[in-house]
Amino acid sequence: MDADLAPQPLDTATALPARFYAAPGMANLDRHAIFDRCWQLVAHVSQLRGIGDHVIAHLAGLPVLAVHGTDGQIRVLHNVCRHRAGPIAQCDGLGAKALRCRYHGWTYTLEGQLRSAPDMKDAQGFDMTGVRLPQLAVRIWQGLVFAAVDVASAPDFDAFVSGIATRLGQDRGLEAYGGHHRVHYDIACNWKVYVDNYLEGYHVPFVHPGLNRLLDYRSYRTELARWHSLQWSPLESDPGLYGNGDALYYWLWPNTMLNILPGRLQTNVVVPLGVDRCRVIFDSYYADASDAAKRSADLAFSDEVQHEDIGICEDVQRGMASGSYAPGRLNPLRETGVHHFHELLRAAYREGPVT
Repeated sequence: MDADLAPQPLDTATALPARFYAAPGMANLDRHAIFDRCWQLVAHVSQLRGIGDHVIAHLAGLPVLAVHGTDGQIRVLHNVCRHRAGPIAQCDGLGAKALRCRYHGWTYTLEGQLRSAPDMKDAQGFDMTGVRLPQLAVRIWQGLVFAAVDVASAPDFDAFVSGIATRLGQDRGLEAYGGHHRVHYDIACNWKVYVDNYLEGYHVPFVHPGLNRLLDYRSYRTELARWHSLQWSPLESDPGLYGNGDALYYWLWPNTMLNILPGRLQTNVVVPLGVDRCRVIFDSYYADASDAAKRSADLAFSDEVQHEDIGICEDVQRGMASGSYAPGRLNPLRETGVHHFHELLRAAYREGPVT
């Protein structure tokens, strides 16, 4: 076994070596050892209310399509036509009657069954009834639609989200939020650099002056579960922003974040685009979507924080690729979430992809 992948106790732990962030083969290893074996967030039910409503997503290289079928079920299908790999959908949409490939017009039902293929009548032995879009396993929890490529290798879903609903309570149930707004950022860093950064408040006083004024750094705490972690802090903000309460920052293995502040749910999904690039997708939802002033203030503040994170994450990636970095010691008080993530990574890499 690679010595760098041996389990490490928190009190003496170091971070992962630079090669896990910068080596050319990591993107392929991460997809097969991690992303294909986990639950990934695709959408919120508020985006899929009606029959034919659909949302596109990318699961570490696999294009998928979440769609509300005629039978009322939400499915997650491969967004790859069975003809010559064209896209079934290129953007989110409402009320589609069918799913038609944008390349050659092959048309599927909302359940993924091919129903027409233009000018294929002379193709000997071609049988449309045997052509379907592959389907992923789906679980809907707290209004969030999760999908797994290889459900047999994914964590048990109840264990995956264990304890979160109880902590949220009825007043912060996530299914009731609406007023969807999306923004994304393309960042020149490995996806794990971004997750590392998310998982600790250690950098907040040095990178995020505005956020630091809202949070009580001395009371900032991290709580760990098997497949997720929670960072939380008392929050003190202007009533025109969030007001007072608790700021809850949930991370779910490997790349989903739930930022829950009074009146607002924000989901972050970190999509790897290569060994040194990722896309972070922010979807915001509101308990009162009609309050335009609060919504505008929230989006502006979030954008400010994200640009601060982008700068430092891109600097860290350059450091990882420089040849200078040797794994540093983790802070046992402030970086428990990072250690937890790295131990899950080590375990995934030890197991490796199924061949």
